[in-house]
Amino acid sequence: MAQIVASTGIKREKGWLYYVDKQGDVSRTRMARGGGKVPRGGPQKVAKCGIDREDGFLYFIDKKGNVSKVRMKRSARRGRKPAKRSTGRRRAARSSRRPARRRTARR
Repeated sequence: MAQIVASTGIKREKGWLYYVDKQGDVSRTRMARGGGKVPRGGPQKVAKCGIDREDGFLYFIDKKGNVSKVRMKRSARRGRKPAKRSTGRRRAARSSRRPARRRTARR
C-alpha cells in the first residue's frame, strides 16, 4: 500500500505529464502525443515539496494529487545476484564438420 509523502492536491490537466523531479518537487511537461501544440521551454514547477528520496521506493502522484511512495518489488538494496555464464561445451568449428548433403533432383 502506498504512503502519502506530501499533500499537494494537484489538479491535473489533460495532455500534461506530472512527475517528481530531482529536487523533490512536482513538475509537469507537455506529452509528446498529448494533443495540441507542444510549447517551447522546459518543464514547469507545479508544487514545491522538497522530498528526500529513499532507495528502494517509487515516488508518484496519486489520483488525489498527493505525492506518494511505495516499495519497489525489485530494488537494488536487496542485492540481485548476477546471471551465471554457461560453461557448456564449445561447438566444433564449421570447417571440421562434414558438408551438408545436397537434396536436389538429379537429371
